[in-house]
Amino acid sequence: MRTFEEYMALPYRMEIIPDTDEGGYVVSFPELPGCITCADSLEKAISNADDAKKEWLYAAMEEGIEIPEPVNLDDYSGQFKLRIPKSLHHSLAEHAKQEGISMNQYCVYLLTKYDTAAHV
Repeated sequence: MRTFEEYMALPYRMEIIPDTDEGGYVVSFPELPGCITCADSLEKAISNADDAKKEWLYAAMEEGIEIPEPVNLDDYSGQFKLRIPKSLHHSLAEHAKQEGISMNQYCVYLLTKYDTAAHV
């Protein structure tokens, strides 16, 4: 088990999302479930995020909860092979052409759009 200082130094990913309903910003650390905060300004949101992470880590250590390690994106190449029906390949190529982008860019757009929507 790491020390508190070691956990604080780890590069946990911080997500900052504008709060369109209430105004301000919502900040979370996806790898630390439930570690979330908000503020009216971006600067305050980032400051609050540091405090939220500290409190989350303190509580987890105190309760003996396993603290996940940050995801290492170097473990992922950014490539994978996918077999799809020819008709879908044709459809994707046509839509990409209509948008004036490569099929790769179009597929990344679609994957990002639907992956993000699935986790909201």
